[in-house]
Amino acid sequence: MSKVLELREKRAKAWEAAKAFLDSRRGADGLLSAEDAASYEKMEADVVSLGKEIDRLERQAALDAELSKPVNTPFTGKPAALSEDGKTGRASAEYKRSFWNVMRSKMPSHEILNALEEGTDSEGGYLVPDEFERTLVEALEEQNIFRSLAHVIQTSSGDRKIPVVASKGTASWVDEEGSIPESDDSFSQVSIGAYKLGTMIKVSEELLNDSVFDLESYISREFARRIGNKEEAFFTGDGTGKPLGVLAATGGAQVGITAASATAFTAGEMFDLFYSLKAPYRKNAVFLMNDSSVKALRKLKDSNGQYLWQPSLTAGTPDTLMGRPVYTSAYMPAMAADAKAVLFGDLSYYWVADRQGRSFRRLGELYAPTGQVGFLATQRVDGKLVLPEAVKVMQMKASSPSS
Repeated sequence: MSKVLELREKRAKAWEAAKAFLDSRRGADGLLSAEDAASYEKMEADVVSLGKEIDRLERQAALDAELSKPVNTPFTGKPAALSEDGKTGRASAEYKRSFWNVMRSKMPSHEILNALEEGTDSEGGYLVPDEFERTLVEALEEQNIFRSLAHVIQTSSGDRKIPVVASKGTASWVDEEGSIPESDDSFSQVSIGAYKLGTMIKVSEELLNDSVFDLESYISREFARRIGNKEEAFFTGDGTGKPLGVLAATGGAQVGITAASATAFTAGEMFDLFYSLKAPYRKNAVFLMNDSSVKALRKLKDSNGQYLWQPSLTAGTPDTLMGRPVYTSAYMPAMAADAKAVLFGDLSYYWVADRQGRSFRRLGELYAPTGQVGFLATQRVDGKLVLPEAVKVMQMKASSPSS
């Protein structure tokens, strides 16, 4: 562009010189002589020629700039564009392919890493694709039934504040023209955060390089088994570095009935537990107990000689007790002194908060000497019973102090 500027300056000077020549050579009648007219026309032609040259150079520069642009727009941003399946982000087929390519490959390409930019977590791992996350959650529910009974929410960051009614206002009978006393509901808040739960899954390089090996199924199965076992904290967690369990002494379910024995319960005590729960919660309530407790329950009869426990006649439908579903879990305590052996309540009032999604990170070098590849799987989760009166437990008799 320096040549263009030089010509512009030259043209400006030539034009000023032509105007000065014209003004100085006009006669009294305002006309130029033939000789002066020829000289002026030449000066004017020079100005026009300079202008045309400037235009040519500017068009040339513009064309050079246009032709120097890349023929394709480089992909530098996050994968927000629709993929071939019409989905974006972690739900897209492109993200899913790239995720599993990274899990299998030692040195994934820049295109693959770029496609995963949206799913990178703060620790260098990658959030699992949406479809695979649903697979993991389903596997967790099969491993630990508590998730299917509780209320599960997704949180992005920070603590989740849940408003609950601490006490309810009441109505009053009043005399005619008497004043009506104030009675307001009072509210409190339950805070749910996130605790980190992780596991290391190792796979041999031979298996990983075998195209027949279903890495996705293997990881989902192992993740569910290991993480699901640790989600027993939803039952017995103390709230320190883990969720506060539904059986916690403080903040957990309320004791509805204490059994007369440390190792057995009666039909009457089961009825007492049932009716210790307020009616509004009973319509969605379930029983939850250990297999050994169900074994004892099956032997109990009511006053008419009918068994309390009723087996399900339909596949996929749970057995019932007093018309309510019965579920079993290995994480519920067996009948023993002071144990909370039977739970009855509406577990939708226990909130499970999943933070950010599940994350996987490939550790290619850590186990290289043994011919293995490690996969670090993590999730952040918390759980809390937001309304303790919605769940009751039967607590077995405490052991007698030794004499």
